[in-house]
Amino acid sequence: QVQLVESGGGLVQPGGSLRLSCTPSERTFSMYAWAWFRQAPGKERTFVAAIHWSGSSPIYADVVRGRFAISRDNPQNAVFLQMNSLKPEDTAVYYCAAGGTATSGRSSYAYWGKGTLVTVSS
Repeated sequence: QVQLVESGGGLVQPGGSLRLSCTPSERTFSMYAWAWFRQAPGKERTFVAAIHWSGSSPIYADVVRGRFAISRDNPQNAVFLQMNSLKPEDTAVYYCAAGGTATSGRSSYAYWGKGTLVTVSS
């Protein structure tokens, strides 16, 4: 079974930056859309960002637009989430996902990682 593996989470101070990475355990996902979702403690999993298979027209949740940037490297078969100006409310487990269409809906993505924890705290 194909797995998506996230990395790059950790503890960071408010205002700091982190870069998350996600790669599949096998097969290429160059023709898939990728996305990042997050789930804060006690809350539902919510959309963060998504990117088309070509890398064009990324979409973002309003709460992260202008601070986060999603990108992909098809030759490396990887997707990234650059997170800047982090706030305590960004604390969550971040999940990457792959599917056929770059949307904000969870149902668009058939493949999911197990998540990486990001903690923003002083």
